[in-house]
Amino acid sequence: MSGSRTTLRLRLTLVYSAVALTVGLLLLLLSMVLVDRALRAGALDPGSRLRILRRGPDLVTTLGAVQEPLRQQALDMLLKQGLLALVLVGAMGVAVSYVLAGRVLRPLQDITAAAQRLSVERLDARIALDGPADELKQLADTFDDMLARLERAFDAQRRFVADASHELRTPLAVMRTEVDVALADPDAGVDDLRAAAEVVRDATIRADRLVDSLLLLARSDRLQVDGLPLRERVDLAEVSYRALAAVRAEAEAKGLQVATTFGPAPVLGDRGLLERLAGNLVENAVRHNVEGGWLRVDTATVMGRARLAVDSSGPVVPPEEVAALFEPFRRSGRARTARTGAGLGLAIVRAVAQVHGGTAQAVARPTGGLTVTVDLPRSA
Repeated sequence: MSGSRTTLRLRLTLVYSAVALTVGLLLLLLSMVLVDRALRAGALDPGSRLRILRRGPDLVTTLGAVQEPLRQQALDMLLKQGLLALVLVGAMGVAVSYVLAGRVLRPLQDITAAAQRLSVERLDARIALDGPADELKQLADTFDDMLARLERAFDAQRRFVADASHELRTPLAVMRTEVDVALADPDAGVDDLRAAAEVVRDATIRADRLVDSLLLLARSDRLQVDGLPLRERVDLAEVSYRALAAVRAEAEAKGLQVATTFGPAPVLGDRGLLERLAGNLVENAVRHNVEGGWLRVDTATVMGRARLAVDSSGPVVPPEEVAALFEPFRRSGRARTARTGAGLGLAIVRAVAQVHGGTAQAVARPTGGLTVTVDLPRSA
């Protein structure tokens, strides 16, 4: 890296010096032309007589025979002295150009040094370049912004891995505990073993659902980069109706009052992902509701966009915690505290909406519960 910077600095020095020498040479030539024109314009009439006294007798000669050698001598002297001055100025120009090139390249050296200090474990290095708002400062600020985004991305990745490990460890710990208890009891009967097997089965189902959710979230994130490979016409009213039918028994068990308005809301996208989006919204609205609460599911076309809105009662959610609900492993603003679910529902909803070029927003109701709205581009 040092060699590359030195080479660039020498190249800039040569360019600056060449420009300075070229300008100096042009000025010297221009000066000679102007001096020559001035001498010619100020010369006396060549036909006039001039008497020059010497040691011998008087000698009479013409003015033209004298002023021409003087003009040529003046030009020669100007050329020699000008070339000498040009060499001195060129030498000084090389030194000044070398210093200026170093000052110009200093921000680039700072950027390179900051990049060399970076690592996966440490992304807090910043350039923070001072100076005028020129191209180099713009480059340094862009580099700092990129580092900030990378730091946030790596932090989010580390949190995601830690949370996923925690969520997977919980059902595995439950299964191991049940198996250890069953094996440690020599008098365990069929009923005891059956109860332990049911606990292990439930933990296995929870782990399986968590893995499926993680895979779906990873697939959604990848599709945001690659795009959807296949799009088909899907009506949000249809997938919402099916999602609500899948949890109707659970809603009735809680005594929830369900209201719906299924207006046409066609979109182009992946049917499986859109079904999971609607399913997650309806399941969250049912499972995080209160006994005897209510639930409303609406689909419609609003301002040329297909909209799915799920409004429900539930516990009071502080408005400042609503944004965190769309982060992985967040439930009602608290991380890893729910007994059911993995806290990936709204994270998957947002990822799927973004894959389809839409948005997902949530608003906390003052009396408790949430209103989650998904807007997607409408299919013609």
